[in-house]
Amino acid sequence: MSDFHLVRRADFSIRRLIICYAVGILISLGIGALLLSGLGINPFEYYKRMLTMGLIGNRYAYKCIEGLLKIFVPLLITSLALGLAFKMRFWNIGGEGEFLIGSICAAIVAFNSGSMPKIVTITLMCLAASLSAGIIGLAVAALKVRFNTNETLMTLMLNYIMLYLIRYLGSTKAPWNFFLNPESERPIFGQFADNCKMGGIKIGNFTLLYSVIAAIIITVIIYVYLKYTKQGYEISVVGDSSATAKYAGMKVGKIVLRTMFISAALIGLASGLATATAGTISESITNNAGWTGIIVAWLAKLSVPAIFVTTLLISVLQYGCQAAATQYPAIDSNFADLLQGIILFSVLAADFVATFKIARKGGQEK
Repeated sequence: MSDFHLVRRADFSIRRLIICYAVGILISLGIGALLLSGLGINPFEYYKRMLTMGLIGNRYAYKCIEGLLKIFVPLLITSLALGLAFKMRFWNIGGEGEFLIGSICAAIVAFNSGSMPKIVTITLMCLAASLSAGIIGLAVAALKVRFNTNETLMTLMLNYIMLYLIRYLGSTKAPWNFFLNPESERPIFGQFADNCKMGGIKIGNFTLLYSVIAAIIITVIIYVYLKYTKQGYEISVVGDSSATAKYAGMKVGKIVLRTMFISAALIGLASGLATATAGTISESITNNAGWTGIIVAWLAKLSVPAIFVTTLLISVLQYGCQAAATQYPAIDSNFADLLQGIILFSVLAADFVATFKIARKGGQEK
């Protein structure tokens, strides 16, 4: 029996990648069209509304843009943060958990802020979120450096620990639990005071949230950090070969600790901004940014500009699916999630086909 194995294509090209992506997207849309037809819905009308996000003929189109940006900002920062760790070959799969602990700590500040000015409160919320998530990430990195633990398993377990922690806080009525609305008979999270909610710049009816500006600044900083600083170069060297980095005199353990702290702290910052924007917390505050960010970083090949573009496209897909689903009673949010999953899976499969090929030991290739 022939022994086959996967090898990276030596003839990889952007043209091949684009063609594979196009084919993958067309296949996924075809599958979605079949499902929509089975529900008695015209797939062309659905896709038109999905791709335009309900902007056409909508007198409140600015609300659609605001909704899109609320998805875009946390996903962008989270994807950039995960890309930092992945570039070092440190598999930080704990984006969801780091996001949740950041949100919890931001809420602690919000519910105990008193009458502090908005800029002070939101700054403290973001700092609390960043530091808490950064410390968690640093702890995982320290275990990896000291005991060579499996960071994939450690960060994955972290997601579930934080998920059940926020569920506990949202379901336990006790005198100490200031997270809950005291006026509600059933346990629900309370709303923040106005001085804890994200502000923005008014442009007509449209509000450009300060979190959007912060996300763009962070993108530029990370691009410069990776491309033009010594620390960014060290991350690339460690990712290529930790043995080479050690031979060159680099302190690999220190680089791993520093980079993982920055990665987790950035995810915490994303959660602080998202929590201030939402004005409350919930177990769905992440909007799956920790999981989707892995896909974004992978598809973008860990390139900062590509992460920005890929995040924007996936945000349009997510918001567009939600906007389209609201117009059809036969479709709920579960179908929107299903369609997103089919499209993302197809794109990942296309990326795999464009990057790898099957080879037989002995030289023959498929």
